[in-house]
Amino acid sequence: MSDLKEKLALVPAQPGCYLMKNKHGTIIYVGKAKLLRNRVRSYFSGSHDKKTQRLVSEIRDFEYIVTSSNIEALLLEQNLIKKHAPRYNVLLKDDKSYPFLKITKEEHPRLITTRKVKKDGGKYFGPYPNVHAANETKKLLDRLYPLRKCRTLPDRVCLYYHIGQCLAPCEFVVTEEKNQEMVQEITRFLNGGHKEIKKELSNKMLEASEALEFERAKEYRDQVQHIEAVMEKQKMTLTDQVDRDVFGFAYDKGWMCVQVFFIRQGKLIERDVSLFPIYQEPEDDFYTYIGQFYLDEQHQKPKEIFLPETIDDKLVSQFIGVKTYQPKRGQKKELVKLASENASIALKEKFDLIERDEQKTIVAVENLGKALGIDTPHRIEAFDNSNIQGVDPVSAMVVFVDGKPDKKNYRKYKVKNVQGPDDYESMREVVRRRYVRLLKEEQPLPDLIVIDGGKGQISAAQEIIQDELGLTIPVCGLAKDEKHRTSQLMAGDPPEMVPLKRTSQEFYLLQRIQDEVHRFAITFHRNTRKKNMFTSLIDDVEGIGEKRKRALLKEFGSLKRIKEATLEEIRAVGIPEKAAIELLEKIKEQ
Repeated sequence: MSDLKEKLALVPAQPGCYLMKNKHGTIIYVGKAKLLRNRVRSYFSGSHDKKTQRLVSEIRDFEYIVTSSNIEALLLEQNLIKKHAPRYNVLLKDDKSYPFLKITKEEHPRLITTRKVKKDGGKYFGPYPNVHAANETKKLLDRLYPLRKCRTLPDRVCLYYHIGQCLAPCEFVVTEEKNQEMVQEITRFLNGGHKEIKKELSNKMLEASEALEFERAKEYRDQVQHIEAVMEKQKMTLTDQVDRDVFGFAYDKGWMCVQVFFIRQGKLIERDVSLFPIYQEPEDDFYTYIGQFYLDEQHQKPKEIFLPETIDDKLVSQFIGVKTYQPKRGQKKELVKLASENASIALKEKFDLIERDEQKTIVAVENLGKALGIDTPHRIEAFDNSNIQGVDPVSAMVVFVDGKPDKKNYRKYKVKNVQGPDDYESMREVVRRRYVRLLKEEQPLPDLIVIDGGKGQISAAQEIIQDELGLTIPVCGLAKDEKHRTSQLMAGDPPEMVPLKRTSQEFYLLQRIQDEVHRFAITFHRNTRKKNMFTSLIDDVEGIGEKRKRALLKEFGSLKRIKEATLEEIRAVGIPEKAAIELLEKIKEQ
């Protein structure tokens, strides 16, 4: 801490970004400030809420980068968060994926919903924050404009033709002019022309009624009612038809809620709600949030952005590259006020859920550290072996960060150097491979290693971690009872039982970790066994080499499916007749 105090004295009173690091040298938080000296010092003085106390308790070092302006600091912060993905910044990231409506560029176009925007010549409309709204709009357009529905053209007409939602180009001639006419009508509809289309349909309904064509008049009436139901639900409208996003936010107890209203063609079509912890001044965290909000294609930039009065609108405009306003009166000001009020209500509703979630995760992790007499184990890695009498031995590792699974860092291992059912040696091999690699690649090390097993497995892991690699990572084990349920926690050298209440959140956390690593290991073992059975049997068939083996595996995937296949289907993959017959005979023998 004395080193930190000396370093704090050197921080300049200039704008810039700061990077907080933990004991492993891993960057755990990135922030920005108009005055770096004041902001960085504030973390180590005064009182903080529990959440910020957790961050500060982990800080062992920091770096800072001076910038020439506040806007430069904002841009740099975005890049640093994207590059390092610090644990305490993660909740600020918006990873929502919104659907678009797309008209495909094909001989016979289709109207589909998609979450990926590609440069493929198709026409995209959206995004739709409300998935239900996107699906309802597509259903409505399917009724109005019968474009092709099938991905590949079938041999005969399908149900869509019979209910009037497809012109069936599979059987009847549909001209390019007719397709383009429907595409133009859909485009006009989705670009805000639904009112004109509704008016045209209403006129056609009256004409059909006067001509005594009551069935046709009823169809037009139904279509008008569908448009009213789907497109005209919103009562809040603006007459200027400008696309804009309206932001409001509220903060309390170290948490912030941001509400965004999406106004399209003058209508409030949907809202977006985001809730996240804050570690800086609220306005600074709002700038970080809005920068990440428009970082990807899911949130397309509108023509205008409305902001609350406490925000520097010129800074946001320069930062985002969109015109920003702070309405002073009338309906537009009411929209900003309404967004902020909704944010405040959502924040109050969420506090109970936040506290409950923290009890299950962060607080459980803190209590587990206390029970084991170690620092809070923010990152836990757990191992489990799986084999049947030593056949196809595998191991799996899962990662939990602050009590939650971090699935992108899960790992699978095929045990290479162990013969027969030797659980201890398997554990030694896998633990060695994991941490030799982390050390070589200078990756973050865990704060705690959890082994699925008792004293023998714990000691095997400790031999590698402490004696061979010279690491000081604590190792604990989870023993099971006769019903294969988590029974007790063991730790220490030699391992001893650690008293833990079976009704405590930390015990439930260990159960979740053990169940998850066991599930992951068992699934991997089953898949390995199936694949090995498949390939070992095929290896004995003359005339099937590596290339043909891969073709069989790709086409059928299992022995059961090959057994159900005909000789012709096997030959169609490129297998000679003699080899195909021999393969089928071997499978039947087995």
